[in-house]
Amino acid sequence: MHKTGAYPLTAAILLASLCLGGQSRAEQPPLTRDVPIQEFQNKADVPPYDFDAPPQGLFRSIQFSESFEEEMGFRRTHEIVPTSPTEVFRPDSPSVFIVFSVYPHYESYQVQGVCYPEQVEGFDPMKPIAQDVMYLALEDESGYLKLFPPPGGWRPGKYKVAIHIGWQVNQANLIGTMRFTVAQKP
Repeated sequence: MHKTGAYPLTAAILLASLCLGGQSRAEQPPLTRDVPIQEFQNKADVPPYDFDAPPQGLFRSIQFSESFEEEMGFRRTHEIVPTSPTEVFRPDSPSVFIVFSVYPHYESYQVQGVCYPEQVEGFDPMKPIAQDVMYLALEDESGYLKLFPPPGGWRPGKYKVAIHIGWQVNQANLIGTMRFTVAQKP
């Protein structure tokens, strides 16, 4: 075949595709001008995050417990497992544990718990009565916080524990709040 015969055929195919194609596939959608930000941003209904509820997202699980056990995990890591999970503790309880497991992470961090007497007679609800910190290294996927009773023991009532993530406690790193009750069990 002659090379000169290929040029008119190529030109005819190119001309036909341009004439019959109409719109090209790479054409951009038209720009929308002066749209209110409420219509433009956050189109999906996303519920607001509730900082006054148990933390979500970072933790696989988090719960109060009377104690915990340490087990060997399938990756030969130490896993902290709650024993006797409960949200109601006796006044003579030596401590209150918050046992948690977290998703894998790429940086070490601290989980901090600050306990406030929410509805306890004789205590200021704005003044913390107990606090604990757990350092999570890269290989850690579980841990616990141990809250000791105030001097004189746990008084009957409701307590709340603010859970913070980071190297210090402030409102910016609050990720949730958990509550427990101290009462006589039947």
